[in-house]
Amino acid sequence: MKNFLLIIGMLLCVYEGFGQPIGYMNVWERAPLHIPNESSTDAPLQGNGDIGMCVGFERGILRYYLTKNDFWRLQSKAEHLSGPRVCGYVDIKIKNYENAGFKAEQSLINGGTTCILQQNVSEVKSYSWVSATENLAIITLSALEDTIEVSLDLNVPHNEMALVEKGESDGTAYLTRAFIEETDIPTTIAFALQTTTGNCKSLILYPGKPIRLFIALESKFKKKNPLKHVLKQVRGMNSMRVEHLWEEHNAWWNSYWDKSSFTIDDKVLMKAYYQGLYTMGACSRDKRFPPALFGWVTTDKPTWNGDYHLNYNFYAPFYGLYSANRIGQATGQETPLLDFMQRGRWYAEQVTRTRGILYPVGIGPLGVEVTRDFPVLTDNGYTEEGDVESGGLFYKQRSHALFGTVNMAQHWRHTYDLNYGKRIYPYVLAIADFWEDFLKFEDGQYQIYEDAENEKSGFCKNPGMSIALLKNALELAIDLSKALKKDKERQTKWQDIIDHLRGLPTWERRGKHFLRGAEEDEKGRQVFGVSFSMIYPANGVTLNSDSILLAAGLNTVDAIQQWQHHNATSSFYPAAVRVGYNPQKIFEELHKYALHTYPNGFQLDNPHGIENSCTVVNTLNEMVCMSVEHKIRLFAVWPETVDVSFKKVRTWGAFLVSASFKTGTVCDVSVFSEKGRPCTVVNPWKGRKVLLVRNGKMGEQLLGEELTFSTSVNETIVLKPL
Repeated sequence: MKNFLLIIGMLLCVYEGFGQPIGYMNVWERAPLHIPNESSTDAPLQGNGDIGMCVGFERGILRYYLTKNDFWRLQSKAEHLSGPRVCGYVDIKIKNYENAGFKAEQSLINGGTTCILQQNVSEVKSYSWVSATENLAIITLSALEDTIEVSLDLNVPHNEMALVEKGESDGTAYLTRAFIEETDIPTTIAFALQTTTGNCKSLILYPGKPIRLFIALESKFKKKNPLKHVLKQVRGMNSMRVEHLWEEHNAWWNSYWDKSSFTIDDKVLMKAYYQGLYTMGACSRDKRFPPALFGWVTTDKPTWNGDYHLNYNFYAPFYGLYSANRIGQATGQETPLLDFMQRGRWYAEQVTRTRGILYPVGIGPLGVEVTRDFPVLTDNGYTEEGDVESGGLFYKQRSHALFGTVNMAQHWRHTYDLNYGKRIYPYVLAIADFWEDFLKFEDGQYQIYEDAENEKSGFCKNPGMSIALLKNALELAIDLSKALKKDKERQTKWQDIIDHLRGLPTWERRGKHFLRGAEEDEKGRQVFGVSFSMIYPANGVTLNSDSILLAAGLNTVDAIQQWQHHNATSSFYPAAVRVGYNPQKIFEELHKYALHTYPNGFQLDNPHGIENSCTVVNTLNEMVCMSVEHKIRLFAVWPETVDVSFKKVRTWGAFLVSASFKTGTVCDVSVFSEKGRPCTVVNPWKGRKVLLVRNGKMGEQLLGEELTFSTSVNETIVLKPL
């Protein structure tokens, strides 16, 4: 134990040196209220990107909920027949603690969580962590005053579709859970529990003598015999193994926090920044099974099937990961989209009579469609006749698959990883196929008909979001085609569509231009509601846009002020940055937004789970280091009175940029080039010459509004004003 504490102390010093989230804690003054819950939970969240764990306390039972990204019931059918499922529970029942108080603290450094249960003067402490390198969780129980009796049990929610086996073998408790009958793809998980006492049913806690619980969890997707695997895992645990895992665990999180950093004096925003990155680090690392809507599921009936919801929700948690240089957490987001291509081609043929792919609103992993044959008029009349076409739930939107290119484009432009480009190219090509066929060429322009602007808008003409998304996707197609040396003959057509695509719909009132959602609805009426996704992440309006379009974007942000909204904030905040809105206002509203959360960082009263995890991260990074359209703009939309520094923010072009803003002055600017691509930086020192220092050696001097220079692979270039 002394060695264990020494390791903790050493690690704290290491994290302090990196200027990362030391000292930032999540705090609960009472037991979580929303666990179990069919949507977001307010409980402490732990995980390693594959398995997850969260904890609740009620009537003397400390319950640890176990989740796993690849544990779903997989059947292409609606009516809650498909979706992620909770793996099970580890129940710790503490005698005479039915009315105990609950408090908890969680460190964002590594997710370690301490729960304190207090019954009069008696206290029990539970410290838990989920290994970052193995599918293991470790819980240490301690009695702080009196001797305490504890009973242990493994449980699952009742579900007639699940096959459950529960037992004990040589002092080890285990449980398997499977969905096999009437499924497209059978799924099985197993978890096992062992303690340092050798008794997996009952414990006696003596003050000063902690007892550890070892929990292993695995699925049949990862191991042929998951039960055999988890039994072996927990039986191999001892103090030496724990210390080794703890070292590996903290080394992983240390490396994770060193990917990039961001420093301001506003502690609320700093905590929110690292909170979001912690959440995604804890739930997203499985390359085949990215996290779905909620990240952590605590029931067998998650809202919206807990699916990959394709009209923006599934994509939003990943927006901020690219600039934050957390590519490992972003990789794999594309997998369910690629796996669904066969069914997507079928829908394109059946519904729109086109080539390419057309996706419904909700899918699952491995090509499964969780919203198929959705029964209309069963959800309080929300889903109507016409929303379901050929068995697919579309809500008349044609942009679900198109929206999937957003993060693919982000990943590609931030890394220029050729292997990734090869992986996504068939999908991007299928998108181009669909829209080549679906567009109508009229009056010298490509126009969009019969595509819903949003989920319940009905068919519209020229919806702005689809226009912006399509332009962005075809630019990606051209870039990939050139890089991969494929389909050169198609580039001319794609460029022609980009050049002659109908512009974003706008309207004018009292001399001001505004964006609107579409030109008209299916009855010919003008559409004034707007989706900010057309600005971000679709890149439809930027600081490079013409003056009228940029003014329309700016005026629309100013008119709607959607700072607190259950749907739009993941796009609205970065959209406000992209159009150059008042930076002080953005900063102040973002501070309020960061306070409007449960202790675990999820937005208050927002059912959408991990969707907004990185809204703060993304907004702050865009404010200090915007790189859309391959122009790096430092502190372009940043309050002049706020000092800030950042390191290794990833930009378009595969650059890692570092800079500071101190007392109104830009300084400490450096660019690390991964791929040796040309780099353009908007001159942060207007009117001044800039010296480039290349790998420590004096280079050329540049002058102008934009500084464009060549780079070499793995070259560091420091920019100094003269």
